[in-house]
Amino acid sequence: MLAGLAFLPGLPAIAAATVRPRALTEFNAYVAQVESRLARQHRSSADFLVPVDPALLHSGSPVIQELTPSAGLSLPGALLHDWRGTAFIPGATAAGFVRVMTGFSDWPQEFSPQVLSVHVLRGEGNEYRVLMRVRQHHILTITLDETSAITITALSSHRGYSIAHSSDIVEIGADGRPLSPDKEHGFLWRLDTWWTWQERDGGLEVQIESVSLSRSIPIGLGWLVKPYVRSIPRDSLAFTLHSVCRALLQQHAAPTHFSSRLPAAASALRSHASAAVSAPSPPPGWLLNPLPHPRTRLAARLPAAPDSAAKTR
Repeated sequence: MLAGLAFLPGLPAIAAATVRPRALTEFNAYVAQVESRLARQHRSSADFLVPVDPALLHSGSPVIQELTPSAGLSLPGALLHDWRGTAFIPGATAAGFVRVMTGFSDWPQEFSPQVLSVHVLRGEGNEYRVLMRVRQHHILTITLDETSAITITALSSHRGYSIAHSSDIVEIGADGRPLSPDKEHGFLWRLDTWWTWQERDGGLEVQIESVSLSRSIPIGLGWLVKPYVRSIPRDSLAFTLHSVCRALLQQHAAPTHFSSRLPAAASALRSHASAAVSAPSPPPGWLLNPLPHPRTRLAARLPAAPDSAAKTR
């Protein structure tokens, strides 16, 4: 996950951490509840998207909301994060969104500088298994390899949803090789992401929800680790949402005189997206997926792709 956790001189080393079975059980139970809620939502015409203030949405400002429960979860040695983001892209279409989501070879450009490389391990119909390498840099340089099972469902020509379940997240060492499980630091153990999209009001409204599992804050290192552990899920989702909006805007606007040819909301949204792309943000939501690591390890840990929004693991 980290490109070697390169610490500045004088900073203490962060001990390795492995996910505990009980934390995984609680995480999987929480994800099952999210998928059940989304499955009901996707069967509804009236509530297909969670309502967001239209004035704010159409002003060009993506809306980011934290859904992480404040209590009720018992996750020994771990933290659960749940975030939702919503945006409206004038002139965009459902078909254009699907092209972005399945244009894997373009991800390193569209989600630069976080996405380094993408490999499609398998693609059958609307199901994909994707491997990607992602890097972020703040005080720490973090590189992750993640394998995701992705299912994209078009309910009609103007709306649909997708599901992405991480199946293998590996921290990468300074030498570019995967760390052994007992050497990893636990900055990200699991990541599940859902997209929902629908054409309306002359454009496309998109909604992303991301649930992730990371290590808890080591005692005595809150000042160093807490800002990263707590901010990475939000910033990751925001970066992904902004990057997708930017890619959709570019689909229907010429590269030159971009701002002058778009409505005010589109220009505002593009400004948000450009700022997000240029800022040192964490890796993109469900796009955390990497370069191939040893095939023996990969084959042993890859699960079957999910078949529906309601299926649990």
